[in-house]
Amino acid sequence: MEPSPDSERFSLTPIGHVISDYPDKFGIPRQPGLAPAANARLVLTKPYNDPLAVRGLEAFSHLWLTFIFHQSPDRWSPLVRPPRLGGNRKVGVFASRSTHRPNRLGLSLVSLAGIDTQHGVTLQLQGCDLVSGTPVVDIKPYLPWAESRPDAQAGFAPQAPALINVIFHPTALDALAKRDDGATLYALIEQVLSQDPRPAYKQKETETDRLYGVRLRDVDVKFHAHQKDEATTLEVMAIDIYPSQH
Repeated sequence: MEPSPDSERFSLTPIGHVISDYPDKFGIPRQPGLAPAANARLVLTKPYNDPLAVRGLEAFSHLWLTFIFHQSPDRWSPLVRPPRLGGNRKVGVFASRSTHRPNRLGLSLVSLAGIDTQHGVTLQLQGCDLVSGTPVVDIKPYLPWAESRPDAQAGFAPQAPALINVIFHPTALDALAKRDDGATLYALIEQVLSQDPRPAYKQKETETDRLYGVRLRDVDVKFHAHQKDEATTLEVMAIDIYPSQH
């Protein structure tokens, strides 16, 4: 006899929340580690912000974060359209890393850059692919000898996505030069845009005057695409502070 679905319901309590370089979902790399310049903080909340809970964690370089896709709709579909397949081929949701999952659980491998236990517990992270505000429900240290399988089959995503060229208009370079974090912001913009954050169905368009925007840190990055000999270049046209920051 199969158990009743209601008898196997579980509740999850966030242990903390992420504050990252990604205020919005648009533009976030689709896998962790693809933009190593992306910084984030995981701020643990009571009662999980006890320094004893992270004792020994500093000995590990990478962590698994289990989190909730809190900005995804509370619904799921058995078939999804992975961006790696151009957004027009369907696979089963369990054969994908889609955010539209039955329980909206996500798993991300991040680099641990430091731990602050002066006031509660805050973990400094790098290469994070999580939008600000993401609730984290668990942390586990990464063990390369147990969890790295170079000979594993990777289905329809056998290798990292190809990168495209990113250039900066002089106006954008001037804006970066005026910032204390200009060098790291330049790297972040280049790493994010080189993966072409445009929707998959837009990546073949030849229209060059369409301006896109992606929010990173406290700025709105405006860019458009150039097409030449089937090669795509994204040009950063402007880097503007959010209106709310003035």
